[in-house]
Amino acid sequence: MKAFFGITAKIELILAMIALVFSSCGENGVQLKQSVSGKAGEIVIVANKVYWESEPGTLLRDILACDYPLLPQKEPSFTLINIPENAFTNIFQIHRNIIIVKVDENLQEAKFAIQEDVWSAPQTVITIVAPNAAALSELIEAKREAIFNTFEQSERNRVIRNSKRYEERSLRNLVAETFGGSPYFPTGYSLKKKTDDFIWISYETTYINQGLFVYKYPVKDSTTMTLEGLIAARNEVMEKNVPGMLDGSYMTTTMIKEKEPQLKWVKYKDRSFGELRGLWEVQNDYMGGPFVQHAFYDKTGKNIIVVEGFVYAPRYDKRNYLRQVESIIYSFDWAENFSR
Repeated sequence: MKAFFGITAKIELILAMIALVFSSCGENGVQLKQSVSGKAGEIVIVANKVYWESEPGTLLRDILACDYPLLPQKEPSFTLINIPENAFTNIFQIHRNIIIVKVDENLQEAKFAIQEDVWSAPQTVITIVAPNAAALSELIEAKREAIFNTFEQSERNRVIRNSKRYEERSLRNLVAETFGGSPYFPTGYSLKKKTDDFIWISYETTYINQGLFVYKYPVKDSTTMTLEGLIAARNEVMEKNVPGMLDGSYMTTTMIKEKEPQLKWVKYKDRSFGELRGLWEVQNDYMGGPFVQHAFYDKTGKNIIVVEGFVYAPRYDKRNYLRQVESIIYSFDWAENFSR
């Protein structure tokens, strides 16, 4: 995000802080933007021990290391790496996600800023400074949603950017011909199944399967876009189109206590959709994993279009794999808006 949240002074304060650490400018003063480092989902938090081990650090861990929703096993939303201010050298400055936390007694008020591509690209840096620890904690709490959403969107944007840069365009065209729009599918994805109202596109390795479904069905009544209606429609479509390895087996939705699907409404760019998140399993078999889908009305308003991503990775953590397919479905656009 390029917006600034809650900043009441000019950016000189932030630039001064950056100058206090290490500069990545060349001799002519032009900043050289190398590619970011770090793994997907990682955030480097620059904070001295006294703040990291007290309330400011506790708040940041609560915001960013909370459980990623509806995975088979618990995984944090982000992996946090704390380093003290004096260790914030070039090797860390090019990290993909950075939070700089600092107390400066000379300040009169706390400041919060979000910047992009400070030392590398595509990079996101949040700077939080305050005159004392109490004001620092208060600002972190007030910006809780902005902090989480900024990094969530940054991770999503990186996947979408790569999907568009290294795209299997034939897949996008195929989906758009059937549904009037499509996500952008990165290199490595391939068509697995196609019918008049269902397309299955998949990226498969020996132990990992990242799949995407795009399908549609008629609007029935006022219950079609409810939690119960979306689950019922999903189960019907999966039973018909996604068989398991054994006779009589097929994908369905897990409905166990504390792992039941969750529905929320999202407005993203110019689109509104229901986001259904949950776990899938194979009826009469032992396969399963997480899924997330976006459900929305087509241009006529008579059909529901669903774009869904799922992961099967029994040997591995699943957060990053699910975030990848989720980012791909976020890239959906109507055909008339396609970038060429």
